[in-house]
Amino acid sequence: MLRSRPNASAGNGYIVNAMTVDVEDYFHVSAFEGAIERAAWPRCESRVRRNTERLLEIFASYQTKATFFVLGWVAEREPKLVRQIAQAGHDLALHSYWHRLVYDLTPEEFRRDLREGRAAVEAAAGARVVGYRAPSYSVTERSLWALDVLTEEGFEYDASIFPIHHDRYGIPSAPRHAHRIRRAGGCLVEIPASTVRLGLVNLPVAGGGYFRLLPYAWTSWGLRRLNAREQRPAVFYVHPWELDPQQPRICAPWLSRARHYTGLGRTEGRLDRLLREFTFDSIESVFMRGPVRPQG
Repeated sequence: MLRSRPNASAGNGYIVNAMTVDVEDYFHVSAFEGAIERAAWPRCESRVRRNTERLLEIFASYQTKATFFVLGWVAEREPKLVRQIAQAGHDLALHSYWHRLVYDLTPEEFRRDLREGRAAVEAAAGARVVGYRAPSYSVTERSLWALDVLTEEGFEYDASIFPIHHDRYGIPSAPRHAHRIRRAGGCLVEIPASTVRLGLVNLPVAGGGYFRLLPYAWTSWGLRRLNAREQRPAVFYVHPWELDPQQPRICAPWLSRARHYTGLGRTEGRLDRLLREFTFDSIESVFMRGPVRPQG
């Protein structure tokens, strides 16, 4: 069933926001890296297909397009799912191959992971991949060299920097909105995860765990503020596993479990509400092909 899309009365000022999906399974997340070795991934129950297909159904019901950042490991094992995403009119980008934090890699290790992941996604989709998002936004001040590698490898945009304070990621001083970065190998468009500025602090309103753990009103207020006051599109993200409260439980430190499992049962309903209240499209349409032009 097609549902009505938001209009001016929804308060978003006709701003089109960017919807993104990080296509990974529940056992891929950085929070569980110490609990599940990569060699054990093939033995875990895979739920990424059914959860991603549910997202595709939801987006279709609102006639919404998104950018799907696909893990190369997933693309190799679920090529039909990657083609299904593309055939539904969504854009495909890369989320690495092994879901390893960029700042834990050397530049050459990062380059190999990029090439392996990109090859897997492109082979499954039959289309060129020009966008990248690092696992857990792990392009930080100590891994800014990754932008040089991305440029050298021919990527056109990156969505890996979160301009906030966090114990695992973030560059609080980074620009809050899409901008061009000039590197030795060329130019790259950086598309940060969305924040609102209150006083001297950037606060996250970009989705993911913040969407599940904080009241829905926080995200709604933040996106309205970006759209109406700043006249800027928001960049929102969600994971397929966030719609799956029945996923297997993993023995891990309490903080990791709290961040991962809290609010899973709320995600789908909140996402439905978000899509009723705001207009979304892919990163490519909003920033690369659309009327919004990155600064710099």
